[in-house]
Amino acid sequence: MIDFSGLQATSAITDEWKYPAADPNRSGLLQVDTAPDHKLYWEEYGNPAGEPVMVLHGGPGGACAPVMARFFDPARYRIILFDQRGCGKSEPTVAKAGPTVALIRNTTDYLVEDINALRAALGITGKMHVFGGSWGSTLSLVYAIRHPQHVASLILRGIFIGAREDLHYMYQGNAATFAEAPFALTEPGSYVTYPDEWKAFVEVIPAGERGDMMGAYKAIFDMVPASDADRALQLRAALAWSIWEGAISNQIPKDDDAGKFGDAEFALSFAQIEAHFFANHLFLEPDYILGNVDRIAGIPMHIVHGRFDQVCPLTQASRLIDALAAVGAAPVSYVRTNAGHSAMELQTALALSAIMDGLAPIR
Repeated sequence: MIDFSGLQATSAITDEWKYPAADPNRSGLLQVDTAPDHKLYWEEYGNPAGEPVMVLHGGPGGACAPVMARFFDPARYRIILFDQRGCGKSEPTVAKAGPTVALIRNTTDYLVEDINALRAALGITGKMHVFGGSWGSTLSLVYAIRHPQHVASLILRGIFIGAREDLHYMYQGNAATFAEAPFALTEPGSYVTYPDEWKAFVEVIPAGERGDMMGAYKAIFDMVPASDADRALQLRAALAWSIWEGAISNQIPKDDDAGKFGDAEFALSFAQIEAHFFANHLFLEPDYILGNVDRIAGIPMHIVHGRFDQVCPLTQASRLIDALAAVGAAPVSYVRTNAGHSAMELQTALALSAIMDGLAPIR
Protein backbone atom coordinates (compact mmCIF):
# COMPACT_ATOMS: atom_id res chain seq x y z
CA MET A 1 0.00 0.00 0.00
CA ILE A 2 1.27 3.46 -0.89
CA ASP A 3 1.15 5.97 1.95
CA PHE A 4 0.70 9.60 0.93
CA SER A 5 0.09 10.88 4.47
CA GLY A 6 3.42 12.69 4.50
CA LEU A 7 2.37 15.17 1.83
CA GLN A 8 2.24 18.72 3.13
CA ALA A 9 0.17 21.63 1.86
CA THR A 10 3.10 23.61 0.51
CA SER A 11 4.97 23.87 -2.76
CA ALA A 12 8.28 25.02 -1.27
CA ILE A 13 11.42 23.47 -2.66
CA THR A 14 12.50 20.53 -0.54
CA ASP A 15 15.90 20.43 1.16
CA GLU A 16 14.99 17.46 3.34
CA TRP A 17 15.06 14.00 1.79
CA LYS A 18 14.01 10.66 3.20
CA TYR A 19 17.12 9.03 1.75
CA PRO A 20 20.61 10.46 2.12
CA ALA A 21 22.94 11.74 -0.56
CA ALA A 22 25.42 9.10 -1.65
CA ASP A 23 28.23 8.52 -4.05
CA PRO A 24 27.66 6.09 -6.91
CA ASN A 25 28.84 2.50 -6.46
CA ARG A 26 30.37 2.69 -9.90
CA SER A 27 30.15 4.67 -13.12
CA GLY A 28 31.34 4.42 -16.68
CA LEU A 29 31.05 5.31 -20.35
CA LEU A 30 29.23 2.86 -22.61
CA GLN A 31 29.76 3.10 -26.34
CA VAL A 32 26.39 2.73 -28.04
CA ASP A 33 27.12 3.98 -31.56
CA THR A 34 30.00 4.63 -33.94
CA ALA A 35 28.61 7.27 -36.29
CA PRO A 36 29.50 9.37 -34.37
CA ASP A 37 31.02 7.59 -31.38
CA HIS A 38 28.18 8.15 -28.95
CA LYS A 39 29.11 7.08 -25.43
CA LEU A 40 26.63 7.17 -22.55
CA TYR A 41 27.78 8.22 -19.11
CA TRP A 42 26.07 6.15 -16.42
CA GLU A 43 26.11 5.80 -12.64
CA GLU A 44 24.79 3.10 -10.33
CA TYR A 45 23.59 3.73 -6.76
CA GLY A 46 22.02 1.68 -4.01
CA ASN A 47 21.93 -2.09 -3.69
CA PRO A 48 23.86 -3.83 -6.50
CA ALA A 49 21.60 -6.87 -6.01
CA GLY A 50 18.41 -4.83 -5.67
CA GLU A 51 15.45 -4.28 -7.95
CA PRO A 52 16.69 -2.27 -10.94
CA VAL A 53 15.28 1.22 -11.54
CA MET A 54 16.11 2.93 -14.83
CA VAL A 55 15.91 6.71 -14.33
CA LEU A 56 15.19 8.75 -17.48
CA HIS A 57 15.93 12.46 -17.27
CA GLY A 58 14.03 15.31 -18.86
CA GLY A 59 14.72 17.77 -21.64
CA PRO A 60 15.55 16.17 -24.01
CA GLY A 61 19.09 17.16 -23.09
CA GLY A 62 18.56 17.81 -19.39
CA ALA A 63 21.10 15.26 -18.08
CA CYS A 64 21.02 13.50 -14.71
CA ALA A 65 22.26 14.67 -11.31
CA PRO A 66 23.15 12.63 -8.20
CA VAL A 67 20.16 14.08 -6.33
CA MET A 68 17.89 12.02 -8.61
CA ALA A 69 19.03 8.88 -6.77
CA ARG A 70 17.48 10.15 -3.53
CA PHE A 71 13.89 9.26 -4.43
CA PHE A 72 14.73 5.60 -3.84
CA ASP A 73 15.46 3.33 -0.87
CA PRO A 74 19.12 2.42 -1.43
CA ALA A 75 18.70 -0.83 0.50
CA ARG A 76 15.97 -2.02 -1.87
CA TYR A 77 16.80 -0.59 -5.27
CA ARG A 78 19.61 -0.73 -7.78
CA ILE A 79 19.38 2.79 -9.20
CA ILE A 80 20.69 3.54 -12.69
CA LEU A 81 21.18 7.14 -13.80
CA PHE A 82 22.53 8.01 -17.24
CA ASP A 83 22.90 11.00 -19.52
CA GLN A 84 21.18 10.62 -22.88
CA ARG A 85 23.00 11.28 -26.14
CA GLY A 86 24.57 14.69 -26.58
CA CYS A 87 24.34 16.00 -23.02
CA GLY A 88 25.75 15.87 -19.52
CA LYS A 89 28.84 13.68 -19.23
CA SER A 90 27.98 11.58 -22.27
CA GLU A 91 30.15 12.04 -25.35
CA PRO A 92 30.11 13.91 -27.64
CA THR A 93 28.02 16.79 -26.27
CA VAL A 94 26.37 19.44 -28.37
CA ALA A 95 28.11 22.11 -26.28
CA LYS A 96 31.62 20.84 -27.02
CA ALA A 97 31.35 19.03 -30.37
CA GLY A 98 28.55 21.09 -31.90
CA PRO A 99 25.20 20.05 -33.33
CA THR A 100 26.62 18.79 -36.64
CA VAL A 101 28.31 16.00 -34.65
CA ALA A 102 26.33 15.42 -31.46
CA LEU A 103 22.88 15.57 -33.05
CA ILE A 104 23.71 12.90 -35.62
CA ARG A 105 21.70 9.74 -34.85
CA ASN A 106 20.21 11.52 -31.86
CA THR A 107 16.53 10.61 -32.13
CA THR A 108 13.91 8.90 -30.01
CA ASP A 109 14.50 5.55 -31.73
CA TYR A 110 18.18 5.64 -30.81
CA LEU A 111 17.48 6.73 -27.23
CA VAL A 112 15.10 3.80 -26.77
CA GLU A 113 17.67 1.33 -28.01
CA ASP A 114 20.33 2.96 -25.83
CA ILE A 115 18.27 1.89 -22.81
CA ASN A 116 18.43 -1.70 -23.98
CA ALA A 117 22.17 -1.40 -24.60
CA LEU A 118 22.66 -0.12 -21.05
CA ARG A 119 20.47 -2.93 -19.66
CA ALA A 120 22.63 -5.48 -21.41
CA ALA A 121 25.91 -3.88 -20.37
CA LEU A 122 24.83 -3.81 -16.73
CA GLY A 123 23.53 -7.37 -16.77
CA ILE A 124 19.85 -6.51 -16.26
CA THR A 125 18.06 -9.49 -17.76
CA GLY A 126 14.65 -9.35 -16.11
CA LYS A 127 12.11 -6.62 -15.62
CA MET A 128 12.96 -3.21 -14.23
CA HIS A 129 11.09 -0.21 -12.89
CA VAL A 130 11.20 2.74 -15.30
CA PHE A 131 11.12 6.16 -13.64
CA GLY A 132 10.92 9.31 -15.77
CA GLY A 133 9.77 12.91 -15.55
CA SER A 134 8.88 15.47 -18.20
CA TRP A 135 10.61 14.31 -21.41
CA GLY A 136 11.67 11.34 -19.29
CA SER A 137 7.99 10.41 -19.00
CA THR A 138 7.70 10.55 -22.80
CA LEU A 139 10.74 8.33 -23.27
CA SER A 140 9.52 5.97 -20.54
CA LEU A 141 6.18 5.55 -22.27
CA VAL A 142 7.75 5.02 -25.69
CA TYR A 143 10.18 2.49 -24.23
CA ALA A 144 7.36 0.60 -22.51
CA ILE A 145 5.25 0.58 -25.68
CA ARG A 146 8.12 -0.98 -27.62
CA HIS A 147 9.52 -3.24 -24.90
CA PRO A 148 6.73 -4.02 -22.42
CA GLN A 149 8.38 -7.30 -21.48
CA HIS A 150 11.20 -5.38 -19.77
CA VAL A 151 9.02 -3.07 -17.65
CA ALA A 152 7.78 -4.02 -14.18
CA SER A 153 6.21 -0.62 -13.50
CA LEU A 154 6.15 2.93 -14.81
CA ILE A 155 6.59 5.83 -12.40
CA LEU A 156 5.95 9.04 -14.31
CA ARG A 157 6.17 12.67 -13.25
CA GLY A 158 5.03 15.75 -15.20
CA ILE A 159 3.53 13.96 -18.20
CA PHE A 160 4.78 15.30 -21.53
CA ILE A 161 2.90 14.13 -24.63
CA GLY A 162 4.60 16.73 -26.82
CA ALA A 163 1.75 17.68 -29.15
CA ARG A 164 2.17 20.93 -31.04
CA GLU A 165 -0.36 22.66 -28.80
CA ASP A 166 1.68 21.68 -25.73
CA LEU A 167 4.83 23.23 -27.19
CA HIS A 168 2.99 26.36 -28.34
CA TYR A 169 1.68 26.87 -24.83
CA MET A 170 5.22 27.12 -23.53
CA TYR A 171 7.15 28.69 -26.41
CA GLN A 172 4.69 30.68 -28.53
CA GLY A 173 2.10 32.32 -26.30
CA ASN A 174 1.51 35.95 -27.29
CA ALA A 175 4.92 36.35 -28.95
CA ALA A 176 3.50 37.27 -32.36
CA THR A 177 1.83 40.38 -30.91
CA PHE A 178 4.30 41.03 -28.09
CA ALA A 179 5.86 44.12 -29.70
CA GLU A 180 2.49 45.90 -29.89
CA ALA A 181 0.90 44.59 -26.70
CA PRO A 182 3.37 42.77 -24.45
CA PHE A 183 0.89 42.21 -21.62
CA ALA A 184 -2.14 41.29 -23.72
CA LEU A 185 -3.55 37.83 -23.02
CA THR A 186 -4.12 37.07 -26.69
CA GLU A 187 -3.26 33.37 -26.46
CA PRO A 188 -2.97 30.82 -23.66
CA GLY A 189 0.54 30.18 -22.45
CA SER A 190 3.09 29.95 -19.67
CA TYR A 191 3.90 33.63 -20.14
CA VAL A 192 0.74 34.63 -18.27
CA THR A 193 2.31 34.03 -14.87
CA TYR A 194 5.94 34.80 -15.81
CA PRO A 195 5.81 38.10 -17.75
CA ASP A 196 9.33 39.31 -16.95
CA GLU A 197 10.94 35.99 -17.79
CA TRP A 198 8.86 35.80 -20.97
CA LYS A 199 10.07 39.23 -22.06
CA ALA A 200 13.69 38.07 -21.84
CA PHE A 201 12.87 34.97 -23.90
CA VAL A 202 10.87 36.78 -26.59
CA GLU A 203 13.22 39.71 -27.14
CA VAL A 204 16.06 37.51 -28.39
CA ILE A 205 14.00 37.15 -31.59
CA PRO A 206 13.34 40.19 -33.85
CA ALA A 207 9.72 41.33 -33.83
CA GLY A 208 9.10 40.27 -37.44
CA GLU A 209 10.16 36.68 -36.74
CA ARG A 210 8.07 36.01 -33.65
CA GLY A 211 5.23 34.24 -35.43
CA ASP A 212 7.20 31.00 -34.99
CA MET A 213 9.38 31.28 -31.91
CA MET A 214 10.63 27.71 -31.96
CA GLY A 215 11.49 28.01 -35.64
CA ALA A 216 13.31 31.30 -35.09
CA TYR A 217 15.38 29.86 -32.25
CA LYS A 218 16.13 26.74 -34.29
CA ALA A 219 17.39 28.93 -37.15
CA ILE A 220 19.86 30.60 -34.78
CA PHE A 221 21.06 27.22 -33.52
CA ASP A 222 21.42 25.87 -37.06
CA MET A 223 23.45 28.85 -38.25
CA VAL A 224 27.11 28.16 -38.99
CA PRO A 225 28.75 31.04 -37.11
CA ALA A 226 30.97 33.23 -39.26
CA SER A 227 31.98 35.69 -36.57
CA ASP A 228 32.25 36.27 -32.85
CA ALA A 229 28.93 38.09 -33.09
CA ASP A 230 27.28 34.97 -34.51
CA ARG A 231 28.72 32.82 -31.73
CA ALA A 232 27.58 35.34 -29.13
CA LEU A 233 24.06 35.27 -30.58
CA GLN A 234 23.94 31.48 -30.42
CA LEU A 235 25.05 31.49 -26.81
CA ARG A 236 22.57 34.24 -25.92
CA ALA A 237 19.78 32.25 -27.57
CA ALA A 238 20.76 29.01 -25.83
CA LEU A 239 20.86 30.71 -22.44
CA ALA A 240 17.53 32.46 -23.03
CA TRP A 241 15.87 29.18 -24.03
CA SER A 242 17.35 27.30 -21.09
CA ILE A 243 16.71 29.99 -18.46
CA TRP A 244 13.09 30.36 -19.62
CA GLU A 245 12.41 26.68 -18.91
CA GLY A 246 14.30 26.79 -15.63
CA ALA A 247 12.41 29.88 -14.48
CA ILE A 248 8.97 28.41 -15.03
CA SER A 249 9.79 24.96 -13.65
CA ASN A 250 9.12 25.93 -10.04
CA GLN A 251 5.85 27.25 -8.75
CA ILE A 252 7.86 29.52 -6.48
CA PRO A 253 10.71 30.98 -8.61
CA LYS A 254 14.25 30.78 -7.28
CA ASP A 255 14.95 34.52 -6.84
CA ASP A 256 17.08 35.16 -9.93
CA ASP A 257 19.13 31.99 -9.39
CA ALA A 258 19.07 30.24 -12.76
CA GLY A 259 21.10 27.32 -11.41
CA LYS A 260 22.28 24.87 -14.05
CA PHE A 261 19.96 26.49 -16.62
CA GLY A 262 22.20 29.56 -16.59
CA ASP A 263 25.38 27.58 -17.17
CA ALA A 264 26.65 28.13 -20.72
CA GLU A 265 27.78 24.56 -21.33
CA PHE A 266 24.54 23.09 -20.01
CA ALA A 267 22.42 25.57 -21.98
CA LEU A 268 24.20 24.98 -25.30
CA SER A 269 23.44 21.27 -25.14
CA PHE A 270 19.99 21.52 -23.53
CA ALA A 271 18.53 24.19 -25.81
CA GLN A 272 19.85 22.77 -29.04
CA ILE A 273 18.79 19.19 -28.27
CA GLU A 274 15.30 20.35 -27.29
CA ALA A 275 14.96 22.49 -30.43
CA HIS A 276 16.16 19.54 -32.53
CA PHE A 277 13.58 17.16 -31.07
CA PHE A 278 10.74 19.69 -31.09
CA ALA A 279 11.34 20.66 -34.72
CA ASN A 280 11.04 16.98 -35.59
CA HIS A 281 7.89 16.30 -33.54
CA LEU A 282 9.92 14.26 -31.03
CA PHE A 283 10.72 11.86 -33.88
CA LEU A 284 7.37 10.18 -33.27
CA GLU A 285 4.30 9.71 -35.41
CA PRO A 286 1.36 11.96 -34.44
CA ASP A 287 -0.44 10.64 -31.35
CA TYR A 288 2.07 7.81 -31.09
CA ILE A 289 1.81 7.45 -27.32
CA LEU A 290 -1.93 7.91 -26.95
CA GLY A 291 -2.56 5.65 -29.94
CA ASN A 292 -0.51 2.80 -28.48
CA VAL A 293 -1.48 2.74 -24.81
CA ASP A 294 -3.11 -0.65 -25.32
CA ARG A 295 0.42 -2.08 -25.39
CA ILE A 296 1.10 -0.86 -21.84
CA ALA A 297 -2.36 -1.42 -20.35
CA GLY A 298 -1.04 -4.30 -18.25
CA ILE A 299 1.93 -2.44 -16.78
CA PRO A 300 1.35 -0.89 -13.32
CA MET A 301 1.62 2.87 -13.78
CA HIS A 302 1.91 5.66 -11.23
CA ILE A 303 1.57 9.32 -12.19
CA VAL A 304 2.57 12.42 -10.22
CA HIS A 305 1.83 15.80 -11.76
CA GLY A 306 2.01 19.31 -10.33
CA ARG A 307 -1.35 21.04 -10.58
CA PHE A 308 0.40 24.34 -11.40
CA ASP A 309 2.89 22.92 -13.90
CA GLN A 310 3.59 25.51 -16.61
CA VAL A 311 6.17 23.43 -18.52
CA CYS A 312 3.89 20.43 -18.99
CA PRO A 313 0.35 21.55 -18.12
CA LEU A 314 -1.84 19.09 -16.25
CA THR A 315 -4.03 18.51 -19.31
CA GLN A 316 -1.31 16.25 -20.69
CA ALA A 317 -1.78 13.85 -17.78
CA SER A 318 -5.53 14.09 -18.32
CA ARG A 319 -5.16 13.07 -21.97
CA LEU A 320 -3.00 10.09 -21.05
CA ILE A 321 -5.44 8.94 -18.38
CA ASP A 322 -8.38 9.24 -20.78
CA ALA A 323 -6.51 7.19 -23.39
CA LEU A 324 -5.75 4.50 -20.80
CA ALA A 325 -9.39 4.43 -19.70
CA ALA A 326 -10.45 3.93 -23.31
CA VAL A 327 -8.53 0.65 -23.42
CA GLY A 328 -9.76 -0.46 -20.01
CA ALA A 329 -6.73 0.54 -17.96
CA ALA A 330 -6.06 3.10 -15.26
CA PRO A 331 -3.01 4.27 -13.30
CA VAL A 332 -2.53 2.53 -9.98
CA SER A 333 -2.11 5.97 -8.42
CA TYR A 334 -2.51 9.49 -9.75
CA VAL A 335 -1.31 12.27 -7.47
CA ARG A 336 -1.87 15.92 -8.32
CA THR A 337 0.46 17.89 -6.11
CA ASN A 338 0.25 21.55 -5.15
CA ALA A 339 3.42 22.22 -7.11
CA GLY A 340 4.83 23.22 -10.45
CA HIS A 341 6.96 21.17 -12.82
CA SER A 342 10.12 20.40 -10.87
CA ALA A 343 10.57 16.99 -9.29
CA MET A 344 12.36 18.74 -6.43
CA GLU A 345 9.31 20.60 -5.11
CA LEU A 346 8.28 19.25 -1.74
CA GLN A 347 4.95 17.56 -2.43
CA THR A 348 6.17 16.05 -5.67
CA ALA A 349 9.38 14.71 -4.13
CA LEU A 350 7.45 13.19 -1.23
CA ALA A 351 4.88 11.62 -3.54
CA LEU A 352 7.55 10.04 -5.74
CA SER A 353 9.38 8.56 -2.76
CA ALA A 354 6.11 7.27 -1.29
CA ILE A 355 5.29 5.53 -4.55
CA MET A 356 8.71 3.90 -4.75
CA ASP A 357 8.44 2.75 -1.12
CA GLY A 358 5.05 1.19 -1.81
CA LEU A 359 5.71 -0.57 -5.12
CA ALA A 360 5.04 -4.26 -5.32
CA PRO A 361 8.36 -6.13 -5.53
CA ILE A 362 9.51 -7.42 -8.89
CA ARG A 363 8.80 -11.16 -9.01
